[in-house]
Amino acid sequence: MLSAAASLLLALIPSCLALGTGKSGKCEGTSRMTCTGGTSFINYTTVSGFFLQDQATTNPRGFDYITTNYGLINRGYPTDSSFDPDGKKTQWQRFEHYVETLNRDADKNTQYKLLYMMRHGEGFHNAAEAYYGTPAWNCYWSELDGKWHKRLGRRFSGIDQTTKANRFWRAQLTTEGTPAPDPLSRCTTTANLTLASLALPADRPFVPVVKELLREGISMHTCDRRSNKTYIQKLFAGYRFEEGFTEQDEQWNGTFAETGAAQNAQSKAVLDDIFSNDGKTWISITSHSGEIRSLLSVLGHRPFSLSTGQAIPVLVRARNNRKMENPTPATGSWVLEPTCTSPPVTSGAAGCVCATASSTLRVASSPLTRSVST
Repeated sequence: MLSAAASLLLALIPSCLALGTGKSGKCEGTSRMTCTGGTSFINYTTVSGFFLQDQATTNPRGFDYITTNYGLINRGYPTDSSFDPDGKKTQWQRFEHYVETLNRDADKNTQYKLLYMMRHGEGFHNAAEAYYGTPAWNCYWSELDGKWHKRLGRRFSGIDQTTKANRFWRAQLTTEGTPAPDPLSRCTTTANLTLASLALPADRPFVPVVKELLREGISMHTCDRRSNKTYIQKLFAGYRFEEGFTEQDEQWNGTFAETGAAQNAQSKAVLDDIFSNDGKTWISITSHSGEIRSLLSVLGHRPFSLSTGQAIPVLVRARNNRKMENPTPATGSWVLEPTCTSPPVTSGAAGCVCATASSTLRVASSPLTRSVST
């Protein structure tokens, strides 16, 4: 009942999407899933009309993918008459067949993938932001390298959220025939607790690929700094790392924050990598709220915010526009953010008010611009 074309990607901590150049080239075979050689511009489109999250009438606040069959709309598909003439297949089985048919019939420059994008379960940093308030969190507490968590005095719901997700996936695989994904990740613990214990097919074991650019948008927050590679390997020995994954986080420096444009450029780059080099149709991405928000933007999906532990599926059409001029290489800006050197006096909608004028550590300055490799 499970699709043979599935993949899992992992994200450790920060990034996002936009348009840019990508390595793709001629797609071989009838499925057009493997593209190598040559340079082309990859355009991404969300194919809407299949999930409740696609619809403007669906309110993201309070929406739960677990109680709505991942949001898959109860509808028919053009392929139902030949694939399920007796009406005995599940909604997911019929949808899987329809998507595989889209790939089979697409031209050589077009491919379709279903991205299961999940936000990590609640962590210390999420609880701390709620406790201190977002303005105070942004301008002071988030820069203290985790010392703030001792003040919180409450239990976090991250484990409960991933346990709930694990039960959901277990039921989906056994009763609904939901296609099992290949994992890409940046949030290793959430992916492990959600997917590692599932009864996956032998040809699709739980071996996530850790990808740098699926990280959260980079700010001065210490929670945006990823763990070093050695630590991750010791914690999750079975995980794989993409080629070039560095030992230390070479992007976070605790001083500059990337703009939305910079995050989008990096997200476009990681999408190009996934669509050019991953031959699977069904892909799981475990990442962060800001990164998923950026990915949705680049994919042309409507904004849909996710609370911790929530997920959203997106059917994506990617087209290699091979005859057009390559766009100007993407650039992204990094800026200094204002902060306080001591706990702020107040924290509200207007932002942070530092204890004294002299406690302002940094102020916004002219942005730095750097090229983004795509």
